[in-house]
Amino acid sequence: MFAVIKTGGKQYRVSEGDVITVEKLAGEAGASVKLDQVLMLGEEGKEPTIGLPIIANAQVTAQVLDQARADKVVVFKKKRRKRYTRTKGHRQEQTVLRITDINGTSKKAAAKPKAEKADKPKTETKPKAEAKPKAEAKPKTEAKPKAAAKPKAAAKPKAAAKPKAKAKPKADKES
Repeated sequence: MFAVIKTGGKQYRVSEGDVITVEKLAGEAGASVKLDQVLMLGEEGKEPTIGLPIIANAQVTAQVLDQARADKVVVFKKKRRKRYTRTKGHRQEQTVLRITDINGTSKKAAAKPKAEKADKPKTETKPKAEAKPKAEAKPKTEAKPKAAAKPKAAAKPKAAAKPKAKAKPKADKES
C-alpha cells in the first residue's frame, strides 16, 4: 500500500518502512507523528483513491528518527566595478521520518456521516416573496436619417501637359 502525503508545502509518495526527510516538524527523536493530509491512497492491482483535495479519515503514522539541518546554501551577491560583495549562508531545519503505518478510510467511518445526515429533521422553508414583474421594454425608436450630405466639389481639371522642347541638334566638332 502507498500514500501521497502533503507536509511542509511539498508532496511525498510513501509506503510502510520508507525513510523520508521533510521540513521541520514538532517532536523529539523517537516520538510518533500523524500526518493527516493524505492526497491519495493506492494498492497494487487496485484503483487508487484520490482525495478532493484530501481523503477524509485517512492518516499516515511516522516515527521521528532525527531532527537535523540540511547542508549550507551559500548566497553570494556581487556588483562588478562597485566594490560590493555580500556573502550569506542558510541551513534549513529538517526532520527525518520512518513511515510506520498507513490507515485508509474505513467503510464504517464513511457510512457514519451519511446516517447523521438522514437523522437530521428537515426544516421548513418559507416561500419566497413573489417577484415583481419586469417593466416592459420600451420599443426602440427609429434612427433619425442623417442630414443630407453636401455634394462634393467638382474635381478640378488637370493642367494640360506642356509640349516637350525640341532637341537641339548636336554640333559637329571640327578642328
